[in-house]
Amino acid sequence: MHLLEVQHLHVTDRHTGSVLLRDSSFHVKQGSCLAIVGESGSGKSVTCKSIMRLHKAWIRQTGEIWFKGEELSALPERQMRKKRGKQLAMILQHGMRAFDPTCVIGVQIGETLKEHYGWSRAEIEANMSLAMMSVRLNNPVELMNKYPHQLSGGMLQRVMIALAFVLEPDLIIADEPTTALDTIAQFEVVEQLIALRERMNGAMILVSHDLGIVRRLADDIIVMKDGEIVERGSANVIFSAAQHAYTQRLVEANRALNGHFERLKGGGLGLVEH
Repeated sequence: MHLLEVQHLHVTDRHTGSVLLRDSSFHVKQGSCLAIVGESGSGKSVTCKSIMRLHKAWIRQTGEIWFKGEELSALPERQMRKKRGKQLAMILQHGMRAFDPTCVIGVQIGETLKEHYGWSRAEIEANMSLAMMSVRLNNPVELMNKYPHQLSGGMLQRVMIALAFVLEPDLIIADEPTTALDTIAQFEVVEQLIALRERMNGAMILVSHDLGIVRRLADDIIVMKDGEIVERGSANVIFSAAQHAYTQRLVEANRALNGHFERLKGGGLGLVEH
C-alpha cells in the first residue's frame, strides 16, 4: 500500500469557472521523494493545497486522496486539523506566510506542539532548541522570542524544518522551499531537507521549478502543464530520456542555464546539475 494515493483529483474555481487541476492521479511511496515540476500556473501548488485541504471556500475539489489507507476528503475538518502538522506537514515557499506577523515565533510553535503532544512550555522549549540547533539556528530561545519579520527568509525556512524534526510527520510537502532564498541559503535549506528525510525515513513531496534541486532530492518525478500531468517516471529516466516535448524543453533549459552559471562563476554554484 502506498503512503499517499491521489485518484482523479479535479479542482475548479467556482468564481471564474476555470479548471485548475484536471483528473490528476499519482502516488507517493513510503520513504521516497516525489517531485512535482512545471512552470508557474501548471497546478503544482494547487495539488499541495488539495492534499492538505487548504483551499479557499470558492475552490472546489473532487476525487479521492488516500493517506495511510484513510480517505482525507471524507474527514471532518476537526479530524483533518489533527493530521496537519503531526502526520502531514507543509513547508511553504515564503516563510513569512507560515507565521502570524503579530505574534512571536515561539508562541506559534508552542501552540502547535501543545496541540499534538500536550507538552509543557519547558518541554517545548527544550525539544525545539535541540531541533533548531540541528539546523544551524544558534541562540534558539532568543530566536523564538522574535517576530517573523525579524528573521530572514532562510531562517524562517529552517524554523519550519526544525518544527518538522520535532513533529516527525509521515509526509512532508515542500512547496518551492528555496525560491525566495539566495544561493547560500538555498544550499543550506536543501541540505537540511536531505537530513530531515534521512532522520525520519518518511516521505516527501517536493514542488520546485529548479531541476538542480529536484535532481538532488527526488526519486520520482511528475511533470505538470496547464493543470495536467503530462509525464511521470523515475528521476533518472526523466533526466536522461524524457518522452514528452515539454519535459524535454524543461530539462534542456535547465541544462543550458546551469552551463551559463558555470561559465560565469567558474563552477562555483553548489546546486548546479552535474
